[in-house]
Amino acid sequence: MLQISKIRENKEFIIERLAVKNFDGKKTIDEILEIDSKRRKTQNELDALLNESNVIAKQVGELFKAGKQFEANELKAKTVLLKEHSKKLEEELCLLENDQHTLLVQLPNTPSVLVPKGKTPADNETVHEEGEIKKLYEGAIPHWELTSKYDIIDFEMGVKLTGAGFPVYKNKGAKLQRALINYFLDKASAAGYIEVQPPILVNEASGYGTGQLPDKEGQMYYVGIDNLYLIPTAEVPITNMYRDVIVKEADFPIKNCGYTPCFRREAGSYGKDVRGLNRLHQFDKVEIVQIQHPDKSYETLENMREFVASILRELELPFRILKLCGGDMSFGSALTYDMETYSAAQEKWLEVSSVSNFETFQSNRLKLRFKGKDGKTQLAHTLNGSALALPRIVATLLENNQTPEGIVIPKVLVPYTKFEIIN
Repeated sequence: MLQISKIRENKEFIIERLAVKNFDGKKTIDEILEIDSKRRKTQNELDALLNESNVIAKQVGELFKAGKQFEANELKAKTVLLKEHSKKLEEELCLLENDQHTLLVQLPNTPSVLVPKGKTPADNETVHEEGEIKKLYEGAIPHWELTSKYDIIDFEMGVKLTGAGFPVYKNKGAKLQRALINYFLDKASAAGYIEVQPPILVNEASGYGTGQLPDKEGQMYYVGIDNLYLIPTAEVPITNMYRDVIVKEADFPIKNCGYTPCFRREAGSYGKDVRGLNRLHQFDKVEIVQIQHPDKSYETLENMREFVASILRELELPFRILKLCGGDMSFGSALTYDMETYSAAQEKWLEVSSVSNFETFQSNRLKLRFKGKDGKTQLAHTLNGSALALPRIVATLLENNQTPEGIVIPKVLVPYTKFEIIN
């Protein structure tokens, strides 16, 4: 959530930056500032009344001590009227604060000045490309056929048990999943991330804290009887570990990683782009999260980007890194890099990770703060990324490494899978 102080001080700049996300914020911001003006005026009136009440209360006490009961009772009657007026102002203030908050949560984060303009994924900027795109042998097939051929993922069984988008991993497919999870976690631990295993159900406060609510409410699975949400990513519970916390500046960077299953309704998704593992309702992912000093968050974002690239490099997958344009960014992000691997059998790039800097957008909602060297409390910056999401990594590994004899496992994974080929 954007800070009201920054909106006051930088109204035109914020409107201009929101336009990069193709969001027209002028009307909403004007309404927010109008309410804010009334809110501050009401707060000043209330403070003045409360101060007057305190002064009178002391005078009443002194008059009673001096035996001047008549004068004391006259002043006491005045405090009753002041209290009634104060109560009305408190009610008005509460309504104004609620109205202002309702409008503030509708505003997306302002994109960094580094974000390119654009409306669609076609406008994203390729900042890096690496690895050789493999030429497959004649007769190579996409992963949804490979998984059936080698009996490693059963999509039809998933439909039977739950529905489309909930595959069943089996045999060497299940072992490959577990191997990748352990490998990703080991890589994150070696990079200084502290592993946590968070809940996969969160409350409304957690969904709000990281910006999934109210923006993505329709994309989350909701457990109505308990008023809980299945997590779309481990980012939600891990980042919320620091909700309402004042961290120490000396502790920066705070680094956590965690493996969880993730759940997304993916409403509106259909067609060939959702075949097989390309788009699922339930999938596994290892997430990395950092809490960082504002002065160092963009340097940290570059480090996180390189960390994901190092994993793709070790998996011997061709990949590219995109800087997302304003129109393709998420609601809460200030700058996002997408990592894509090339699927040789499908002949297209598949997104496998996003690494984002949210600046203070999440921490303002979370009330995640730190005390600076000057003793003042400030909002921290939050960052997160997939390192990595498994479905499309598995898809590209299966497709790119297929041979007439079977699917070859990358060398870095063999110590985890305990086998070198799926056949």
